[in-house]
Amino acid sequence: MKVTVFGATGQIGRLVVGDLLADDHDVTAYVRNPGKLGHSDPHLVTVTGELSDEARIQQAVRGSDAVISALGPLLRRGSTGTPVTDGTQNIVAAMQTEHVERYIGLATPSVPDERDSPTLKAKVLPVVAGLLFPNALNELVGMTTAVTQSDLDWTIARITRPTSGRPKGTVRAGFLGRDKVGSVMSRADIAAFLVAQLTDETFSRAAPAISN
Repeated sequence: MKVTVFGATGQIGRLVVGDLLADDHDVTAYVRNPGKLGHSDPHLVTVTGELSDEARIQQAVRGSDAVISALGPLLRRGSTGTPVTDGTQNIVAAMQTEHVERYIGLATPSVPDERDSPTLKAKVLPVVAGLLFPNALNELVGMTTAVTQSDLDWTIARITRPTSGRPKGTVRAGFLGRDKVGSVMSRADIAAFLVAQLTDETFSRAAPAISN
């Protein structure tokens, strides 16, 4: 399978690229700085560009079977603007133009899924996120909306506390108030979950919360 990865130089994105290459997929990594990618493989090509560069994004997704986005907003209280939202809109537009249907990405439980049940956690998370990181929450809502309101075949994994270290190999996935999903998950397991969605239709057009 040919997969385009956005956010490929981030902590989760690099793991996604490594997992894809280990599974013998052909990978196109869209990056600003190829030197930060940390991978060299005959099945890996890079396209260098910004999230604002519509033509380069379209080039990166052309001929792909799926897109995995490990993009996320800056968790800084003083950050402004919507570069990740705008970039995600450009990715969705490029996928539609190039007839690439499968999109797999990230968000947090601060952005609800319609399958969540009303719980205290579901109510508190957006409030806390809005107080601590208002622009980041705005970005998360914007990038998620860009995908969920499209006609793409999407899955968005909602994560809360990514950690470093060895993978645990266990995954809880589901919806707030309905399933037993915690908060902590290793980045290695998050990456593995994203890659697994290439062939798993369980959460097609859904945004499960995931944890170890």
